Amino acid sequence: MDNASLLLHSFQLQLLKPEIFVTCACVGVVTLLFALYYTYFGTDEESPVSFTISLPEQCKPGWQGRVLVEPTIKIVGSSVIQCYCPANGMLLGRVNPVTPDGIDRAIVKAKEAQLEWAKSSFSQRRRVLKTMLKYVLDNQESIATIACLDSGKTKIDAFLGEILVTVEKLNWTIQHGEKALKAERRPSNFLMMYKQNEVRWEPLGVVAACVSWNYPFHNIMGPIISTLFTGSALLLKSSEQTAWSLAPFVSIARTALSACGHSPNLIQPLSCWPATASHLTSHPGVAHITFIGSRPVAHSVCASAAKSLIPVCVELGGKDPAIILDDNSNIQRLPQTASIILRGVFTSAGQNCIGIERVIALPTSYASLVSILETRIRALRVGSTLDEPEDVDVGAMISDASFDRLEGLVADAVAQGAKCLVGGKRYVHPKHPGGHYFSPTLLVDVRPRMRIAQEEVFAPICVLMRADSVDDALVIANSTSYALGASVFGSAGSEDVEKCVRGVRAGMVSVNDFGVYYAVQLPFGGVAGSGYGRFAGEEGLRALCNVKSVCRDRWPGWGVRTSIPSAIDYPVRNAARAWRFCRGMAELGYGEGWRRAEGLWRMEGAGKEGLDMTPVGVGATSSPSATAGEARDDDVKDGDDTSDDGLQDRSNTVDNGHEASANGLED
Repeated sequence: MDNASLLLHSFQLQLLKPEIFVTCACVGVVTLLFALYYTYFGTDEESPVSFTISLPEQCKPGWQGRVLVEPTIKIVGSSVIQCYCPANGMLLGRVNPVTPDGIDRAIVKAKEAQLEWAKSSFSQRRRVLKTMLKYVLDNQESIATIACLDSGKTKIDAFLGEILVTVEKLNWTIQHGEKALKAERRPSNFLMMYKQNEVRWEPLGVVAACVSWNYPFHNIMGPIISTLFTGSALLLKSSEQTAWSLAPFVSIARTALSACGHSPNLIQPLSCWPATASHLTSHPGVAHITFIGSRPVAHSVCASAAKSLIPVCVELGGKDPAIILDDNSNIQRLPQTASIILRGVFTSAGQNCIGIERVIALPTSYASLVSILETRIRALRVGSTLDEPEDVDVGAMISDASFDRLEGLVADAVAQGAKCLVGGKRYVHPKHPGGHYFSPTLLVDVRPRMRIAQEEVFAPICVLMRADSVDDALVIANSTSYALGASVFGSAGSEDVEKCVRGVRAGMVSVNDFGVYYAVQLPFGGVAGSGYGRFAGEEGLRALCNVKSVCRDRWPGWGVRTSIPSAIDYPVRNAARAWRFCRGMAELGYGEGWRRAEGLWRMEGAGKEGLDMTPVGVGATSSPSATAGEARDDDVKDGDDTSDDGLQDRSNTVDNGHEASANGLED
């Protein structure tokens, strides 16, 4: 029974439970009622618009392309990007890379379109996203096919990692995006009780996203969804490894914008070589950069962005651990846990930033897992899902560039005492010798100091490590420079599970699961060597905005507004009294009990002492009350008549001020 069948069988068994059946029935009834309501009574201002786009001929059934002898994206003597299918080596086409001038033109177009888009309502933005959602749901087959052609993954992997997470992000943003971006009231304090405070999230303008190749559909759709909903425009640079699919995928968003009456220029797709990318990442016309990729490239991107002080959200790789505890309920569920581990390790041939890279099991679970995993990994089938759809579990890798390193990591671990029970080397497919395949691998008895336990493999390699205790498991889990995601398997709510959740160094944790935090749009990102910043969820949307703090009068109609008390109004007549006033203000605002009363007394005394002092150039007496503002208005009116006298008085004031300051220090 394959993974999909196991998941379906498990789901069917769960539905047989009465409480789950009743819950599902209630959800179904409520959903039907909502659908009927919106069908007959709902407004149509946000209704999705139907549209079609021309699909590449490579998506047609039976298409066969020319098989490249030695597939590579580079062509000697040419600057074009050669695109091919990693699963079979078939040529998909060639893409002309953008030039620096082309980037400049794209920024101008995006900026012009964004000025109008920034005025759009949340309702208009939701309509665009609903239009995109409808298209994705109606065209899952073609989207999965394009993703498989350009990345070599299986169709099941394309559904889970490309389509499912994209429709979830669309749905979450439609349902919750406005709430995340509406102006938010913030508390005031005693001294500023007459002020009303709020935080606004406003469009940044033109932002950029440089995304990786492992999820060619979702990695571009994610930034598009968030950018459009925040009111900005997007420059979208895909990896040169998946340049072919960029155009058809971006056309979904651009056509949806046009269908809803908005400019498609809000989204500017870019494909280029790394040498040109620095022109984009340092461009002063870019307000923010989202980068998804490797640590070495991130260093270059951040250094380039620093030239124009562009903020960067950096999502890098991981060495995610899955901690398997030794409690009774967990041991009984090891076969189900093994299924989750397999999906976490081998999805997209292991090319997953939050993939499970280390399985850290306590002694009892460890012995059983070795047996279960060896049998199931040995049965995994490798191949091209578009050519043999019924006979493939694990697809191709994006290229063979890492194969020497991967084989070296396995050999190094074996030399230090690890055992390679399955795979461990590249695989030459009999039907697709031009494909990039690495054998599904199981490596056991791996210890923390081995290179394969420290370096991200990004490949279909299951690394099994033994821990003597929960504390030991945490030490092993936290022993790398990465800290992206993690999984913990054990009795829900148990002390050991909670200890692991608290103790593991990671930006995200799944309990008794793998990567589910992304399926519910929690903030996504890591710490340490896995990057900084977050996308997804409220935090992700807000990160793409200008955070504007606004402080305004709470009761403007009553004339309650700021007036500078005379004791501290410029020019300050008596520094000692001014200081007593300031000290009293702090005590009144932040003291406790009688100290507040003491502060009020101190302020009142300092204020009264200054009542007989006529401000420079003013014929009326100033007061520490709200009428001080009126006195300052008189300053402006009488200033011309008293300017000469004011200069003389100002000289005396400076001398007296020094004397008062000295007396204050002596007191």
